[in-house]
Amino acid sequence: MPSHTTPDWTREVIDRGAYEPGKRLLASIRLYQKWGHRGILGRAQQKRAVVLHRFWSAVCASDIPLETEIEGGLLLPHPLGIVIHPASKIGPNCLIFQGVTLGAAKGKDGLPVIEGGVVIGAGAKILGAVRVGHHARVGANAVVTKDVPPAGVAVGVPARSIVRVSPL
Repeated sequence: MPSHTTPDWTREVIDRGAYEPGKRLLASIRLYQKWGHRGILGRAQQKRAVVLHRFWSAVCASDIPLETEIEGGLLLPHPLGIVIHPASKIGPNCLIFQGVTLGAAKGKDGLPVIEGGVVIGAGAKILGAVRVGHHARVGANAVVTKDVPPAGVAVGVPARSIVRVSPL
């Protein structure tokens, strides 16, 4: 099981010639963030990153803003339809499947914080000031509006924690 504190950057390595849109989308975000505030060369690299980001966002039909705080080791194996609010935070070594939304809840303040090693199933929605603890799992199509404890499992609409799992 991946660490919830130390990013595993090898998870983001793009295999030569491989069609990995999730990794390429993430690489465009990393490129943009790397070159911020670095003079004229930095601005040129950021413009290049914006073009790449727009291309891969269109290919993936995803909305992951360039300013989103994403720690290392994120995996997006099927990046279609992922929507993430720019002020949401994602910890190291997380796994996010297709159709996931991380955003604000109507009429409530705050945004989701995803700690390290979290697995978020396809179609899950995490809304409002929610903290998903390290090594937690969010089931497919769950709508999470309350905190999920570390190593917890949240399922259902609205999601409820059903059990705690031990890290592998």
